Amino acid sequence: MTDIRKGQAPATLERASFAERFRALFLDPAFRAEDSGIARLETIAWDAYQEGRKAPFTEKAGAGYADPAYDLSVEWVATKARIDAAQARWALADTPTRALLVCGSARNDGTCPGEISKSFRLTQIAREALEATGVECDVLDLSLLTSEYRLHIHPCKGCVSTAMPLCHWPCSCYPNHALGQTHDWMAEIYERWTAAHAVLIVTPVYWYQSPSPLKLMIDRLVCADGGNPDPTSTGGKKAELAKTLEMAGWDYPKHLAGRAYGVVVHGDVAGIEGSRRSLCDWLDWMGFVDAGAVARLDRYIGYYEPYATSHEALDRDLDVQEETRQAAQALAAVTADLRAGRLQALQPERARPRPK
Repeated sequence: MTDIRKGQAPATLERASFAERFRALFLDPAFRAEDSGIARLETIAWDAYQEGRKAPFTEKAGAGYADPAYDLSVEWVATKARIDAAQARWALADTPTRALLVCGSARNDGTCPGEISKSFRLTQIAREALEATGVECDVLDLSLLTSEYRLHIHPCKGCVSTAMPLCHWPCSCYPNHALGQTHDWMAEIYERWTAAHAVLIVTPVYWYQSPSPLKLMIDRLVCADGGNPDPTSTGGKKAELAKTLEMAGWDYPKHLAGRAYGVVVHGDVAGIEGSRRSLCDWLDWMGFVDAGAVARLDRYIGYYEPYATSHEALDRDLDVQEETRQAAQALAAVTADLRAGRLQALQPERARPRPK
């Protein structure tokens, strides 16, 4: 087996540092009347941190797992059950076609920006076009990360780089109650991706890249591309077991393959082509089927015009509105062909000579 390299992570927090971070949650003077209670809660949280109580509620894995006696997090088990049910519905030919529309902007009018995003407006245009074809739409507005109370997409911890089987499907890194890493939106988002027959991402460009809420979600979807559906096979997060499994031969299952996709990227100065290519390359790698050139759109809105008038620029740009509409229509058409089996006949699945 390969060596497991150590020496990067610092020591755990000292008691005083932990207390400072914990009490920062209760900075508001309105909490001062409850300081004694907060102190008691802090002691409980400190004990959980010291003992590493990541999953306080567990159940035996049971039949179907490599280690039926392993204690699985009940939260992970519940997420896995919802994903499995969504996948079963997705595979039924007589269910309505369902599209997931991902609004990638971090901006909305419920917090500091004070205004809706152009991505949201374009998402609504796409939604109307899809619904006109009979497609059911689920809008995933990632800007809610910036405006909803304690809603998080925690960062990917990079387990896949240690060994692919250490990356579980769905992700088992969160919640981690010992570290206070809770309220992870991905538990719901995995199910919504699984339920979709088609995905349309509508996003702006931030500094030549995808906005951070979108990138967080993308990174956390790595478990859908090669992830291990059995955490008991690696004893939870035991790197040595995961490395042994991968070296013995791993099939890198593509859990979301076979869905159609489209991408609409917009910007105001630079970076739209690179961002669009990156998103399309990622979805291609995941085994998604692109809906054609019409559904791979990148456009400038209000090129080099003031930010303050960007919505007016979109009002005037009837062409980009129509192009977004046509991207959605193309996605609907390809998804119909995909579900009917017509597209697979043209693009038969082939064995990958270098799976990863």
